[in-house]
Amino acid sequence: MSDNSTIEWTDATWNPVTGCNKVSPGCKHCYAQRFSERFRDVPGHPFKQGFDLRLWPERLAMPVSWKTPRRIFVNSMSDLFHERVPQDFIGRVFDTMRACPQHQFQVLTKRAERLVEVCRSLTWPRNVWMGVSVENAKYAYRSELLRKVPAKIRFLSVEPLIAPIAKLPLKGIHWVIVGGESGPGARPMLLEWVESIQDQCRDSDVPFFFKQWGGVLKHRTGRKLRGHVYNEMPSYSTRGVA
Repeated sequence: MSDNSTIEWTDATWNPVTGCNKVSPGCKHCYAQRFSERFRDVPGHPFKQGFDLRLWPERLAMPVSWKTPRRIFVNSMSDLFHERVPQDFIGRVFDTMRACPQHQFQVLTKRAERLVEVCRSLTWPRNVWMGVSVENAKYAYRSELLRKVPAKIRFLSVEPLIAPIAKLPLKGIHWVIVGGESGPGARPMLLEWVESIQDQCRDSDVPFFFKQWGGVLKHRTGRKLRGHVYNEMPSYSTRGVA
């Protein structure tokens, strides 16, 4: 939980759920798991259960106390649409987001199938941005599933980008984030992979945000792409549902 996130595309994080399990190659070097497991069995620590899934109902109202508007990444340490998160709890998270119109909530999942399964039972306020992770071409189908979700802003997190994606489905998508893997064992990301996605975004008039090159020491590789920093964001006030 942080009211001053170091993640480049958000302002704060909110974790009413923690813990997860790996579902695709992008999860291989999960930063959240690596962090959480350091504190397994530490008495009194929020991650004493390691990366085992845990619901935190006492955290549900936290964003209500944040009066200054901000972008909030929901469940940076989990996946709201994990199969073991009850649908009624997902609904309670949405209740909080609906009660906080001053904020923009960024929800990200790799479980696009469950997202589609439950999305029609949820009320989608315009301040909820819904995204899916796409790490290589095999999982580009998650973007197609995301199009079925009635969120005002739909986005793709192409991070970690671990292989080229020659055709990224961008119809009905309002924002794309691209980034390389970071930390121990980080897999490389090639310039031509990034340029291809940027070109696809430009051709489709989709804002492109380049998060990082990554690597074992990501502060050394930085965020510049061909000498420029790309911080493009969706136009929250004008973009609609395609």
